[in-house]
Amino acid sequence: MKLNRKIYSIALLGALTIGTTGCKKYLDEKNNSNFDKGNYFQNAGQAQTFVNGIYTSLYMFQNGDAYGESPFITMELFAGHATSLGQSVNNGNVINQRTDAVNPGFETVWRSSYNAIANANLAIARIPGITMDETLKKNLLGQAYFLRAFFYYHLVRLYGDVPLVTEPVEVTSPNLYPSRSPVADIYALIVSDLEAAKASGLPTTDQTGKVSLGAVKTLLSSVYLTMAGYPLQKTENYAKAAAEVVDVLPNYTLFTDYAFLHDNANKNRGELIFQANYLVGIRDNAIPQLTIPFNQPIGAYGDKLGAMIPTNEFFNSYEAGDKRTEERQFYYSSYPQYGNPANVINFGVHALYKYFHVESAASSGISDENWTFLRLPEAQLIYAEATNEVSGPTTEAYAAVNAIRKRANLAPLSGLTKDQFRIAIWKERYHELAYENKAYFDIQRTHQVYDVKANTFGPATSTPNEQNVTFREQYYLWPIPQREIATNANLTQNPGW
Repeated sequence: MKLNRKIYSIALLGALTIGTTGCKKYLDEKNNSNFDKGNYFQNAGQAQTFVNGIYTSLYMFQNGDAYGESPFITMELFAGHATSLGQSVNNGNVINQRTDAVNPGFETVWRSSYNAIANANLAIARIPGITMDETLKKNLLGQAYFLRAFFYYHLVRLYGDVPLVTEPVEVTSPNLYPSRSPVADIYALIVSDLEAAKASGLPTTDQTGKVSLGAVKTLLSSVYLTMAGYPLQKTENYAKAAAEVVDVLPNYTLFTDYAFLHDNANKNRGELIFQANYLVGIRDNAIPQLTIPFNQPIGAYGDKLGAMIPTNEFFNSYEAGDKRTEERQFYYSSYPQYGNPANVINFGVHALYKYFHVESAASSGISDENWTFLRLPEAQLIYAEATNEVSGPTTEAYAAVNAIRKRANLAPLSGLTKDQFRIAIWKERYHELAYENKAYFDIQRTHQVYDVKANTFGPATSTPNEQNVTFREQYYLWPIPQREIATNANLTQNPGW
């Protein structure tokens, strides 16, 4: 695998990069020693800086070009409930299920994930030998284990069988060009890493942007929920998912205002369990520009790309009276013109206010809103779904989902059968976690898609979406990037690609 060449250089570059591209919250200690492999990992400061550097790979989801081909956009377009700017050939191909292995998003996720894994492997191998405070050592190792698991979790869901690399690799290593390992082996490593992270003394919650015990347990519950579905179908893991996440729920609080999901004041707080952290002057992103309707004159941004616009049918699938559909809650259809606020611009579509960044729109046009990976409503819905699969709807499962519905001004669920409750939870996942990169993974693990026109679920490969596109079986997985296939003769391609 090309990215494993000179792995020390790659990993150390990742740590060095934090000085120019990482969030300041990660820069707890200044380290002036050089990054040569011969004298690195000599003290606690070096270890801290190196682990901080692994977090920079989280930015891969928002990486992309001026046409809006960011991986977080690609994942949403696979789910079928969004349209995109016509200028992007790759986005159009994803929507219409005709993309190929040279789509740049596939390579971005693969390359960035393995770079993060290489860095985590090096940290896990070298930090134990450092003479330093043992509590801090355990904490840093816990962060590294979590991050390795996080990136492998994305790789295994997106690509299926992938190379399993758990040790530092150099040019002379026999594992320089690894073959693919079975999905079950990847998941075993993920679970093992997260169990190690659980035992590492991480804080229960964290408001600095680093890994917490809550993040570890929420991710592990998601892993178990996924393992209970396709392709492994280990249904005994439903109970494990519920048991893992139940202790997380009391430690976080639902926001009283949906605006707190995307403002600066509430980063890493309230219901936000784990985020990629951005800060103007250190690392910014184009999330607002990507989700503002094309060329609409709102906000101080130079570009308004319209790369991810919800379909009207999906918007209309919410229950009547759902607060999330009210103007400037999760969605918005108009906004005052930038520089001329008396003139209100009507979009003609329901865009994602969920990602509109008021601070940057009104000032510099440089966005540093965080990207959320895990938040409390997902944990609540994992608990409700997993509990239901074990024992049917329980009082506790109803309470978990009804807290989300109460905030949305919806009536509580009650009196449902196990099958009815499952469907209700799936709908709530689509509506509450809309456009947060959850829907595509739900399609993979359930092999069901949300038919918003009929307000029900149907088999993924025979139920057309609102754009009259039917999910093709090959799209349960992404292709191995063509550049990787060309570089590593030991890699094989996924079926249909």
